[in-house]
Amino acid sequence: MDKVNLPLSGVRVVELTFGKLEMCGRFLADLGAEVILVEPRGGLASRQATPCYRGASLHFASHNANKLSVELDLDGAEDLRRLEQLLQRAEIVLDAAPPGWLRDRGLDRRPCAHQVVLNLSDFGCTGPYAGFSATNAVLLAMGGVLARSGIKGSEPLLPPGELAVETAALQAAWVALSAYWSLLNGGQGGRFDFSAYEATLQILDPGMGVTGSAAGGRSALELAPRGRPPVGKGYPIFPCRDGAVRICLLNPRQWRGMSDWLGDDHPFTDPSFASLARRFKVIREINALIAELFRDQRAADLVAEGQRRGVPIAAVASPDQVLDDAHFQARHSFVDLSVADGVTGRVPGGFVEIDGRSTGIRRPAPSLGEHTAQVLGNLTTPPPPAPVATGDPARRPFSGIRVLDLGVIVAGAELGRLLADQGAEVIKIESTAYPDGLRQTLDGQPMSISFAQGSRGKHSLGLNLRDPRGVALFKSLVADSDVVLSNFKPGTLESLGIGYDVLSRVKPDLIMADSSALGNNGPLSRSMGYGPLVRACTGLTWLWRYPGRAEGYSDSTTIFPDHFAARISAAAIAAALVRRRRTGAGGQVSVCQAETILGVFSSQFLEESLRPGSFVPLGNRPAGESLATLFPCAGDDEWCVISVRDDRQWRGLCEALDRGDWLADPRLASASGRHAHAAELEAGIAEWTGRRSPVDVRDRLQAAGVPAGNMLRLDEMTSDPQLSARVFFKILRQPGLPAPTPTENVPAIGPWPEPDIRPAPFPGQHTREISREILDLDAAVIEQLVDEGVLEPMAADIERLLSDYNPS
Repeated sequence: MDKVNLPLSGVRVVELTFGKLEMCGRFLADLGAEVILVEPRGGLASRQATPCYRGASLHFASHNANKLSVELDLDGAEDLRRLEQLLQRAEIVLDAAPPGWLRDRGLDRRPCAHQVVLNLSDFGCTGPYAGFSATNAVLLAMGGVLARSGIKGSEPLLPPGELAVETAALQAAWVALSAYWSLLNGGQGGRFDFSAYEATLQILDPGMGVTGSAAGGRSALELAPRGRPPVGKGYPIFPCRDGAVRICLLNPRQWRGMSDWLGDDHPFTDPSFASLARRFKVIREINALIAELFRDQRAADLVAEGQRRGVPIAAVASPDQVLDDAHFQARHSFVDLSVADGVTGRVPGGFVEIDGRSTGIRRPAPSLGEHTAQVLGNLTTPPPPAPVATGDPARRPFSGIRVLDLGVIVAGAELGRLLADQGAEVIKIESTAYPDGLRQTLDGQPMSISFAQGSRGKHSLGLNLRDPRGVALFKSLVADSDVVLSNFKPGTLESLGIGYDVLSRVKPDLIMADSSALGNNGPLSRSMGYGPLVRACTGLTWLWRYPGRAEGYSDSTTIFPDHFAARISAAAIAAALVRRRRTGAGGQVSVCQAETILGVFSSQFLEESLRPGSFVPLGNRPAGESLATLFPCAGDDEWCVISVRDDRQWRGLCEALDRGDWLADPRLASASGRHAHAAELEAGIAEWTGRRSPVDVRDRLQAAGVPAGNMLRLDEMTSDPQLSARVFFKILRQPGLPAPTPTENVPAIGPWPEPDIRPAPFPGQHTREISREILDLDAAVIEQLVDEGVLEPMAADIERLLSDYNPS
């Protein structure tokens, strides 16, 4: 895509992050921003970050593509003056400088109300954990992910790669762009305090957030409050002749396809088994039949047959198979990237498409100081005018933006909720004939906690889009709206006559955002896709298992990438709004959920393309660690993580454990030496941690400068002192639920208001109101359309429930 047409063309970002959350700046650069990477003399440490190939850091190459590099003497007065000028002229500043670094150089007092300054840190700038340091493993442990990962009865299992760090970086981009959009439209600029810890709690598997369809509307806290739930029940994996496949049977139609595939003589042909709740009672017996059917067949044949029968299915692919996958090749999901002279690898191209074209990598990561002269030369020209802003502290970023939300299940619900939290008027379009799967409950109640978490603050319009009159009403709404959201299978909206080509004629500056499992094009684009199948076909399922165990797949309890994909969509929508403000043009935002997973493993896939067989399950010894990170603590199934990545942290560990003998041992003076004697060291560490609680281990080691964390369980979240201090949770009072429930608050602390936590709607709750006040229909016409099934109002029994509801 021409850089001029990219959404953030003309937006200047200065990145002073010292290697922290580098994918945030990369994503902004992908969207067209001029991202200036400030490096000290000699370059950032991340230029040597693993994995490396022939002396080149693949991490740096994949995380800093599309950026400009400026090398400065960050201790010299002249270059500090230049840095101050750079910072002052930026619209967005990404700041992860060490505590006190800006103050010591006199750069902390500069005015910044005309820009967005995003302070990126592990735990935030306030609260009792503000001085703690984290690694990916620490974030996963303290973020409630580790407690639910792995097989019941085994030790917990760290998910593969750097999931917490990479997803937090994209959440930071969402914060930066929503704050920037607000600034452009009269909101306040200034400093925003972003915590990677809080991002982990919100993105990967939020304990108080939306859960998948197989959860039957229950929250993650209800499903597994303390430990690792049984795996494989809802999204089972079956061995086959040349690997394994996974299936997802959620609705009655899909079960009928599977039942027919099993034949007409199995014990579960009764129509009552179309009910998810009914099947769950005998799921082991059903899965045994499917396992026998699949055992001797090839994965490709099973996938083809499943698609023919309407059974959602995917092969469990390994990374080398993903790189060679025909669908990803057809979509150009991987692109060539030069990482050194004469060395070119394959890397995931990007996270999002704008107007049908990828916004990913356009040029390789810069050499050190490659753009210093160019960037500093521009400092002689007058700075651009600051955004016109009244600085209204009460303004929510998307106030005045109307969103028509056709989204369903997790990714769809979450995207609309993110925009509603930040002030958008979000109207959920739904129909009783095709209900949102999140409304499904195992006990038949009219409201599920999962739906409430994902659709709080929205309005509901019951509208039959299978009727031409319903389509006409939808188009009337589009004419007075800004954004349309959907996450249906590609082609669905076109079949209804409301695809982008049609709606953009109704509203030329409309922004239409779609999200799908495998993208809008490619040979598998129109196959049925659910998160578990997306994880399977992208290699995540194959990687998320215990090393050396053929089975033991442990990703069935996660709902990644749904919450993550929603944030990528939200950030891209904010960028598209920025472009619309600049040019008057609307456009399409498209997210392929599979490619969001590929993107968080950019470095690893790049290495796999250059060093085949390198991207494998690592378990609880992450890449870059000389020792294991998971250790048992006192108590029943209590664990902590400890990360020792350099000699300073090694000394801190030895001092905290009172192991002067380790410090004096020349065999252990280097990381390679410690790795060679890992079994001895890990036994000694485990003996020490086994006599202490996880929190005690964490506090002792953090005080010694060693990244360490306790394994937080979901039922401990609301009492966590850091989350309490930073008001991470608010209370949702939802009619239809038995009691008020905690719900997440802001994605970052800063000069913007907290979300207005309002209940989620019941089906059709606002149908008459919207028809009257927005569509301008009179009462008689509304009732006629209700009688004829075009408009669907709220059911009478729900009206009685609401009238009797006491929010206290």
